[in-house]
Amino acid sequence: MPRRAARHTNPGDFMASTVAEIIVDTLCQAGARRCWGIVGDTINHFTDAVRKSDLRWVHVRHEEAGALAAGGEGYLTGELAVCAGTCGPGSLHFVNGIFESHRNGAPVVLIASDVARAEAGLRFPQEVDQRKIYEQASVFCEYVSHPDQARRITTLAAQAALTRGGVAVVIVNGDMFTETTDDRLEWRVHRPSSVLRPSDDELDALARDLDSAARVTIYAGIGARGAAARVVQLAGLLKAPIVHTSRAKEFIEPNNPFNIGMTGILGNRAGVEAIDAADIMLCLGTDFAWTQFYPDARYVIQIDSDPTHLGRRAPIRTGLVGDVGATIEALLPRLKTRSDSAHLDRSLKRWAADREGYAKLACAHDDALIHPQTVAQTLDTLAADDAIFTADGGSPMVWLLRHVTANGRRSFLTSLLHGTMANAYPQAMGMAAAFPGRQVIAMCGDGGMTMLMGDLLTLVQEKLPIKLLVFNNGSLGFVEMEQRVEGLIDSFTELKNPDFAKLAEVCGISGWRVDTGPELEPAMRRWLAAEGPALLDVHVNRVELVMPPKVEIGQVASTALFGVRAVLDGRSREVVQLLRDNFLR
Repeated sequence: MPRRAARHTNPGDFMASTVAEIIVDTLCQAGARRCWGIVGDTINHFTDAVRKSDLRWVHVRHEEAGALAAGGEGYLTGELAVCAGTCGPGSLHFVNGIFESHRNGAPVVLIASDVARAEAGLRFPQEVDQRKIYEQASVFCEYVSHPDQARRITTLAAQAALTRGGVAVVIVNGDMFTETTDDRLEWRVHRPSSVLRPSDDELDALARDLDSAARVTIYAGIGARGAAARVVQLAGLLKAPIVHTSRAKEFIEPNNPFNIGMTGILGNRAGVEAIDAADIMLCLGTDFAWTQFYPDARYVIQIDSDPTHLGRRAPIRTGLVGDVGATIEALLPRLKTRSDSAHLDRSLKRWAADREGYAKLACAHDDALIHPQTVAQTLDTLAADDAIFTADGGSPMVWLLRHVTANGRRSFLTSLLHGTMANAYPQAMGMAAAFPGRQVIAMCGDGGMTMLMGDLLTLVQEKLPIKLLVFNNGSLGFVEMEQRVEGLIDSFTELKNPDFAKLAEVCGISGWRVDTGPELEPAMRRWLAAEGPALLDVHVNRVELVMPPKVEIGQVASTALFGVRAVLDGRSREVVQLLRDNFLR
């Protein structure tokens, strides 16, 4: 068990502790193992308390990376992770990482310090209103206004982060950390495990609706985490194909004979068509944001543990409140076993064709041209069966979701709700720290890598053996694709990159560079087998399009419009390359 700062069990035998000691002790008692951050002025007494505790301080080079790392740790472990920052600039650097961690539901506590109380409200240098900043990205955000509140506020913060899923913020003035209190009351974190499901009448009505529908398609999201076996059982009874959101890939895809992939712009044709053809789209714990991929309201039934999610993304016919697993368990005895599997069979056939198409896209026909799909598919083959994968927002995320297999032992995290750049390897830092025995792979874009490159030094300093895969196409590729599909001339997307392998070596990281197809597999094997952190810089096709599940006439017309504009702009060679590498292979 973690050491306690200055607690005593005998009545009347209390010794005063500082606020810093109490906060650190409370976080340890709540299960926190690490605190990510950068030391300095207003948190010096807090970090000194960390030094004397069982909480490990992890020194990052940029606070955004620290918040992403804490989020990666909390997301994968389900346990409390911590980050801490100084007032003003230090705290502001955390903001993007905090938004990302909060949106993906990671249980994180941020200790946000502020200027001394005597200077608060007087526009003192580095003073910012922490509450206004963090209230919009937290499940709890409060000041410690008196030393006697230290354990109580920190306990409530940890409890909110763990039970509600998200970031909790504790704001502490720098001088408050040194205040003392006898800390007599035993505030503790509680993590109840309750069962939530619709009423019997609602379940009876749901069963009648499902039994009367000729074609049911299940759409499973992150809310089905922990209930995958139940979802498969329900699909078997209904003869229903299962489409999943990007975040549900990890647990819905493995060992699932009813899986047919995803919908949305990153999805596949089988998922889109199964939803379009359904009499009922049964949404289980999904909060998928893009309304255009939902059918008419009369076809949609949604089940979610959060009532505010019902009908939030698209109009629905019925909305029910319940945990996915508990709801299915209560629903199954009410359903009739369906014999007609025509809808399921069509969907599975289409899914097989989709997978065959993905495999063909990854086939190399030109040794001098490496398709990013080939890189991802090679990685899928060579990576460990229990590897942990992160991917930067943009095209690396697409290659992960489409070409890396979920097998029930692998773990995945991408920036799907916040859509930030540079999330991959900072999140991987938290995961590697929490799971030192597992292979951790960060699929990075060249834009994302160069945005937070300073924390390559953290990998060496903290001995985090992350494997960094850089998809080096010399551009902000996903943005470039967006511009071209809209018929625009791509602008301001070009990146002048360093030799990432040499850069890694200068930082103390093993590095490899791949320029041609035959070099890829041998280099990837050496990279994965390397001791400690390692980087593989792969030069991939710049003009690779992320093709949507169905190519609409408007998209083709827009791409053609780009071709006309590019020719007029003197860039005809790029048009030929775009056609050759995406449409003619």
